[in-house]
Amino acid sequence: MKPDRHARTMLPIPDRPAPGLTTYDAKDPETSYPPIEPLLPPEGAPNVLVILIDDTGFGASSAFGGPCRTPNAEKLAARGLTYNRFHTTALCAPTRAAMLSGRNHHSVGMGSITETATSAPGNSSLKPNTKAPVAMTLKLNGYSTAQFGKCHEVPVWQSSPMGPFDAWPTGGGGFETFYGFIGGENNQWDPALYEGTTPVEPPATPEEGYHLTEDLADHAVSWIRTQKALMPDKPFFVYFAPGATHAPHHVPKEWADRYKGAFADGWDAQREKTFARQKELGIIPADAELTVRHDEITAWDDMPAELKPVLEREMEVYAGFLEHTDHHVGRVIDAIDGLGVLENTLIYYIIGDNGASAEGTINGAFNEMANFNGMAALETPEFMLSKMDEFGSPTSYNHYSVGWAWAMDAPFKWTKQIASHWGGTRNGTIVSWPKGITEQGGQRSQFTHVIDVAPTILEAAGLPEPTMVNGVQQSPMEGTSMLYTFNGPDEPERHELQYFEMFGNRGVYFKGWSAVTKHRTPWELIADTVPFDDDVWELYDGSVDYSQARDLSKEHPGKLHELQRLWLIEAVKYNVLPLDDRTGERLNPDLAGRPTLVQGNSQLLFSGMGRLSENSVVSIKNKSFSVTAEVEIPEGGANGVIIAQGGRFGGWSVYVVDGTAKFVYNVLGIQEFATVADSAIPAGKHQVRMEFAYDGGGLAKGGGVTLYYDGEAVGTGRVGATQAMVFSADETTDVGYESGTAVSPDYTPQTSRFTGTINWVQIDLGDDDHDHLVDPDERLRIAMARQ
Repeated sequence: MKPDRHARTMLPIPDRPAPGLTTYDAKDPETSYPPIEPLLPPEGAPNVLVILIDDTGFGASSAFGGPCRTPNAEKLAARGLTYNRFHTTALCAPTRAAMLSGRNHHSVGMGSITETATSAPGNSSLKPNTKAPVAMTLKLNGYSTAQFGKCHEVPVWQSSPMGPFDAWPTGGGGFETFYGFIGGENNQWDPALYEGTTPVEPPATPEEGYHLTEDLADHAVSWIRTQKALMPDKPFFVYFAPGATHAPHHVPKEWADRYKGAFADGWDAQREKTFARQKELGIIPADAELTVRHDEITAWDDMPAELKPVLEREMEVYAGFLEHTDHHVGRVIDAIDGLGVLENTLIYYIIGDNGASAEGTINGAFNEMANFNGMAALETPEFMLSKMDEFGSPTSYNHYSVGWAWAMDAPFKWTKQIASHWGGTRNGTIVSWPKGITEQGGQRSQFTHVIDVAPTILEAAGLPEPTMVNGVQQSPMEGTSMLYTFNGPDEPERHELQYFEMFGNRGVYFKGWSAVTKHRTPWELIADTVPFDDDVWELYDGSVDYSQARDLSKEHPGKLHELQRLWLIEAVKYNVLPLDDRTGERLNPDLAGRPTLVQGNSQLLFSGMGRLSENSVVSIKNKSFSVTAEVEIPEGGANGVIIAQGGRFGGWSVYVVDGTAKFVYNVLGIQEFATVADSAIPAGKHQVRMEFAYDGGGLAKGGGVTLYYDGEAVGTGRVGATQAMVFSADETTDVGYESGTAVSPDYTPQTSRFTGTINWVQIDLGDDDHDHLVDPDERLRIAMARQ
């Protein structure tokens, strides 16, 4: 092996030409320069594939004893290692930020999600430039780098088409290629996609068989093949992070139908089955105990009988979704195998960025936007039954019940968001590297954490942690390389101390013991919380209690106090303090101390502007507003969207049909209120205006609509109800067309482009602002459920 001639602790690697003879004439025989060589990492550095599944509990995948078939995960485990004590942060954006940096989530400013960022360093959503991501380190050492799928680490005020793009994957993230979406969740059938920082449309429609996970796998496979065809000597780092299996649970019907009848016994029974299977497989110790169901989670037997068929279908759809996701993960792995480079590819298959999501309410949802807008009562058992065949389809925006989330976290307590207990933070993980791991099908039980991934990759590649990146001195990684476990099943664990915190739920692990306290329940975010000092702590001895089933706080108060002090020390060290369980204040940028894109009561937009998130547009909810557009109409009239916000599951649109202006307000895809002008817009330059006069008297009320051409009324109508809180988690505002799904069935995204000319569009808010009526706790609940 040739010695490495590069000084890799300073990145980019400084160009330091060796001194030597400089000749006058290139033809002089003394002329000699070394050939230009492309930058490569040290000889033998592996390719790296990191797969991160979304919102999947420890007890969901069949690879870890669950009911959802994941044959590709099982296949990878059979030729690699299974880790049954690998941990995340209990929430998506924090886990991702921690994994990609090798630092704790508060260390990189991601104490929660970007939508609740504050000016406190641990919760700012701003990664310090002293903590460069591992993709940047790998790229600057000669790796090809690419990310496919979800990126939820962009601060909300930087998520518009104008950036800045420092936190985007291809901006400051270190990835040369990015194809995916920005935000917490996305419609799997009609996603809002980016290639780099440029918005792009999906290559096909749902009717043509499009699905996001398949599309992401297609792009990943194509990129890997191209990279190996053009740069066979250069290793790659691919981060494959599909939005699956986050809600909405979208999957082709045939995949869900594979599980018909599989969940008729309910979640309590399913948990027992999973627990037995986990012991049978040896995934959990033989003496592990199944933790009890908490009172906050309804027993299956206590659920309404008429709702149980719907509840079953929710889980069938989810199981099909996870199996479908695993299938496409398998395609990516098979592509690497087909190129003959699997032997020297380090693969992490992390099945869940946190525990299963309990954000779907006790009943689950057909359109989770109904619950987000305080309209869950619309989803009666009769309504849910009438929609059973549509769950998972393009007409749904569905989520499963809290009970199923709890069952998918077996054998542990609690769920996603609960950083105190393993149900929120312990995720099944598989590692494969044939060249670097001797044992096949082994299991490792050393304590490991998502911050350990980056240092493991660097050690496997023979790369040092950089001390300087782009001129900025770096702070050390906080994770511990897992490489020692690869061929050391009995090696003592090296990651001995780890804190956990999310929304006041907190815990600490130290040498087998864990001390934990749950501060709030995910689906009860509007409930009152006790002061932090009044939280009740529990103590568990992991050496004899794998699942945190036996609280020893009364038997060992001294040990509990020792761990509580350790938690506090770690919290100070990593910017966890101050603890922050505020609700509505964190959603108000002024109170939270973060910037905001939109200010004032008026906003001017121009043709072609699109992919504007709800954070990028003035809020028209619960108030009067007007939309005015200057348009130029050709002879013969025009068609298409002037401006639209939201989509099929809620929103509004001002558009032209056969030359005539029309306004539609769509409530949750359930009710549609239309106002049509009584004449066509004449040819030439004109102002088209829609005025909405809000009724007032509370949230989600209706109002009157008047349409104008050049200030002259040409039509009136009425909107019976509005959406108080949010139109969509992923749909946007577009001018001159509509991306995603369509607000109105009068057009499709493909036929939505305006055929005249739009010079400008202005949104003006009335002076009857009813925002003060919105419960701030309710705002937080919605923000949390969308991450």
